[in-house]
Amino acid sequence: MRQSLLILLLATLAIGRLLAASTPPNPLDDPAARAALPEFQVIPAALPHELTPAAEVDAAQFSRWPRSQGDNGSRRYSALTQINRANVHRLVPAWTYRSGDGARNTQCTPIIVDGVMFAPTPGRALVAVDAATGKEKWRYQLAPAPRARAEDWPARRGLTYWPGDADNAPRILFGGGDWIYAIDPQTGRLLPGFGERGRTALPTAGTVSVVVYRHVFVTTGVNGDIYGYDVRDGKPLWRFHTVARGGEFGAETWDGPQAGANGWSGISLDDARGLVFIALGAPRPDMVGVGRLGDNLFSNCVLALDALTGERRWHFQLVRHDIWDLDAVGPPNLVTIERDGKRIDAVTIFAKSGTLALLDRTSGKPIFPFRLRRAPVSTLPGERTAPYQPDPELPEQISRMEFEPSMITDRSPEARAFVEAQVARSSYGFYQPFTEGKPNLFIGSRGGAEWSGAAVDVATGRLYITSNRWVSKITVLANDERPRHPRTPPTEGEKIYGRTCIACHGANREGVGVAPPLIGLKSRSTDEAVIALMKTGRGAMPPSPPLAPAEEKALLDFLFRRDQPPPVASATQDPNRPLYVFDGFQFLVDHEGYPGIKPPWGLLNCYDLSTGKILWRVPLGELEELTKQGVPITGSQNLGGATVTAGGLVFVAGTEDEKLRAFDVDTGKELWSAKLPFAGTAAPAVYEAGGRQFVVITATGGGRVGGKSGAGDAYVAFALPQD
Repeated sequence: MRQSLLILLLATLAIGRLLAASTPPNPLDDPAARAALPEFQVIPAALPHELTPAAEVDAAQFSRWPRSQGDNGSRRYSALTQINRANVHRLVPAWTYRSGDGARNTQCTPIIVDGVMFAPTPGRALVAVDAATGKEKWRYQLAPAPRARAEDWPARRGLTYWPGDADNAPRILFGGGDWIYAIDPQTGRLLPGFGERGRTALPTAGTVSVVVYRHVFVTTGVNGDIYGYDVRDGKPLWRFHTVARGGEFGAETWDGPQAGANGWSGISLDDARGLVFIALGAPRPDMVGVGRLGDNLFSNCVLALDALTGERRWHFQLVRHDIWDLDAVGPPNLVTIERDGKRIDAVTIFAKSGTLALLDRTSGKPIFPFRLRRAPVSTLPGERTAPYQPDPELPEQISRMEFEPSMITDRSPEARAFVEAQVARSSYGFYQPFTEGKPNLFIGSRGGAEWSGAAVDVATGRLYITSNRWVSKITVLANDERPRHPRTPPTEGEKIYGRTCIACHGANREGVGVAPPLIGLKSRSTDEAVIALMKTGRGAMPPSPPLAPAEEKALLDFLFRRDQPPPVASATQDPNRPLYVFDGFQFLVDHEGYPGIKPPWGLLNCYDLSTGKILWRVPLGELEELTKQGVPITGSQNLGGATVTAGGLVFVAGTEDEKLRAFDVDTGKELWSAKLPFAGTAAPAVYEAGGRQFVVITATGGGRVGGKSGAGDAYVAFALPQD
């Protein structure tokens, strides 16, 4: 009885310690003790009287597009109806803008204000383009970046327009490297009264579009923390630590100074209540948690803060002590749904694991009971897994993170045999922890939801979200390499690494973001393979600058540790915390490189959020070479995101076949498509200019879903023909 009461208490603590507190290491690290725990725990749903009544929303905002996510609530909804289900088949290209300053994957949806489109370019510029004609009006050129980090490209995943006030001019706000810039939308010049001559320092580098509440703009750092600044002069006002420390709430969920829990996914604002909602990613390092035991707040959370003060109002954590890189991704969507005949305000959070949660806007309590399932203990020395992980019933999951053999491809006998052989050597299962040297299979790193997030039909409360179904194949390896002793001078190869590789792969070769670690390279690659990769690039990695033969050899000697003295055991290394590294982001594929599981491999999903049920889901993207072989449409990997309109349409690109598509909001039927010059890896924007409705898409290709045309520099706008 006493144990049952304790479990009930843990299951009913609202949003606070239950969701984040560190689990004692004993006895739950013992397999028998873990198995004795109840299979499920449930976080109760908010009671009817606890639900937040819907606040009135300014409907006029949905006819504009002043923020990359459409509005502050990140709904990506347009109330424009000139283009609709009856005439979308007539859409034609209205104009194409080419920046002409390079070719690089751009993941930013442009904004449109007063007939002008503002957008970043591959050449580190921000441009203003006539939104009716595609003609460039002005260009602001950022200085060359000292490092080649992903966040050094301006407005990498969004920008925002602020209309100003009686004393302050309007401005375009965007992150670029370690700065937030403020630009005059009329002239394209930095506003001198903002920060240091038009830019203000952001200590942990910016990548998402900011939100503005009254005089405060809020942004996140791609390398951690959340910040409030005065939008009028750029002065910093507050900073919230996304890795709790000292006496802060949640500090006990980390066992020592840490990094991670970064805010690259996105941010949203409740204009009526002054609350900002931030989706936070997985803790670092990826896949290895022995140095950060505990549930690791505020990683894998949606976090609600007071926009004016930065005070935490509530948080909700999905994966605890994430060792699978199952980030909470995409800007949280502000939604209004019906429950028990009443309209209430809620907010979404979704993850690479495929989990979708719907939470009350002001309390963070689940709208539906949120089920947790008992998870396995770790067999990796030094690692401790959380006893419970998400396994909700409602809303229905976007996908499930666990792989099982019944999923193995049956595309051909050869493909099946090739994948079966890999599966036989691997581990898999519900939040299966890693075993040293053994591949672990799960749907995550390119599975479930993605950073591009979701769109909301404001009129119906439906959610439209794209998803992937690729199986990650990750191996954790023992790391016997040690850093160079500070008294030992760097080798020539290390110097070259510092000039050419360090920005992406890190000073200690541990990897940064999606760039894999290079520790342990000697056990998993060869000189020839590395040379080939440096010359051609792959995915988000561009070709490396040419090196002289002697430089190339020196770099390889450093990467493969041939130029290093024998490692010396560190006196400070805790023997109870062995060092590990993972082998990079690998995937389960067949002998021809297709996903190793049965399709669909990419989906567009439609939810009725009032019931938590999926209304429909359809394959997204076509692999034409398989279609020619008679294979039904499989869907493809996609990284673009959807936009929904009052005309009954869902527009989405982001697929390998380099198309922009329109689907019927009610049925998921594809109504129209158009080939783009390069793959579109951002969500479309919808706007009106000169009495004409347009749909514009960032079409630059490259990146992880590059398409056959590689990378480019285009923005393409579509409209109905002018009769």
